[in-house]
Amino acid sequence: MDHLKELENQSIYIIREAYNQFKNLCMLWSIGKDSTVLLWLTRKAFFGHVPFPLVHIDTSYKIPEMIRYRDELALRWGLNMVYGQNKDVLNKKNTFPDGKLNRVECCKSLKTEALRNTLSGKWPRFRLNHTKKNYEIDKNKESYTGVIVGVRADEEGSRSKERYFSPRDKNNDWDVGDQPPELWNQFKTDFAPGTHIRIHPLLDWTELDIWKYIERENIPITKLYFDQGEGKRYRSLGCYPCTKLVESTAKNVKEIVWELESGKFSNIAERSGRDQDKEDGGSLETLRREGYM
Repeated sequence: MDHLKELENQSIYIIREAYNQFKNLCMLWSIGKDSTVLLWLTRKAFFGHVPFPLVHIDTSYKIPEMIRYRDELALRWGLNMVYGQNKDVLNKKNTFPDGKLNRVECCKSLKTEALRNTLSGKWPRFRLNHTKKNYEIDKNKESYTGVIVGVRADEEGSRSKERYFSPRDKNNDWDVGDQPPELWNQFKTDFAPGTHIRIHPLLDWTELDIWKYIERENIPITKLYFDQGEGKRYRSLGCYPCTKLVESTAKNVKEIVWELESGKFSNIAERSGRDQDKEDGGSLETLRREGYM
């Protein structure tokens, strides 16, 4: 069995185990390469079906191509697609692009706070109507207490501290020092009532693994990852005011794999183009302890 097949089998096992063990389960889809691979693996795990909602936190500052790609794929694959927003902050223009907050504070409002309240059902959620091809208020206000996320340990320092099954408290706060051991593929799935669980099926995948798997499986990925003729592309996707392009002439998945294998980015962090990481001291840990993805 090759390395990618081993990773695939492990991830599918984790996804199925999460579905078996936790009620009120959802999966976060950021529209990036990792969460799209996670979506692909989920469809494999359930024979083309995704048996739980996909949740996207829309800051309203995502690159427009990301939202088009999200909705096109959701309609094509018949996905139960839900999004949440911090509409109060957006309506008041109390954001970084409006000059009111720094980047980290903006992330807390538009991502962390929006995620918490979307998962809890305290704020309105918007669900894709496949017949009308638009979004409508979601009448289902149940709380999602099990959340599948496309986090990888090699992507960023705080993510390397995660577990496959990572407990959060009732407010989705993360105590990094209070996590169960996961030894010899033994996973704790029995948690106290009121515990929120983040499930990370991609934890041991690398950036190169992700792109090799995308190439092997021919997974549809947004074109933002490819050079459009200017010698630049996105390596990590986020809000357009805070996400920079990288120097790259890779125009397809094969060329991205070649870049990574050649060591082009060996000394450059994958999220080096994400300015909010720099404002948070080079780490996402402050944001992630409070519930960020």
